Amino acid sequence: MTQIRDIMTTEVLTCSLKDNVYEVAVKMKDENVGVIPIVDNDRLVGLITDRDIVLRCIAEKNPPSSKVEEIMSSRIVTVTPDTTTQEAARIMAKEQIRRLPVVENGKLSGIVALGDLAVRDLTDDQAKHALSDISEPDETQSFH
Repeated sequence: MTQIRDIMTTEVLTCSLKDNVYEVAVKMKDENVGVIPIVDNDRLVGLITDRDIVLRCIAEKNPPSSKVEEIMSSRIVTVTPDTTTQEAARIMAKEQIRRLPVVENGKLSGIVALGDLAVRDLTDDQAKHALSDISEPDETQSFH
């Protein structure tokens, strides 16, 4: 059975709590990524996505100089390098997320994306199921 360590990206761009939202956005643009893990002393403390920037910063009229800590998602779902790809797909589907930070002994060691799972040992059906569940709107959320 394939483990996350076999497919994860190990060279992960990160930011720190000292960075501001503008700096994160520039890194996202330069590296063409939609999520950046936030670390403090090598420990994963949050994630910031392009969506977080739009919804929690721009839409709320916060300045680009806002602290990352005010915008990032601090509820983080993670996996370990030993997690199987099937379990990772199940977690992504359940949590409706497309990316999972990989943490070992509290430290960020990589990241795995739904696309990584789709092109590896998962069957097409497993990848489709995960994507389908992630893409389904949450019935408990209301959109105004």
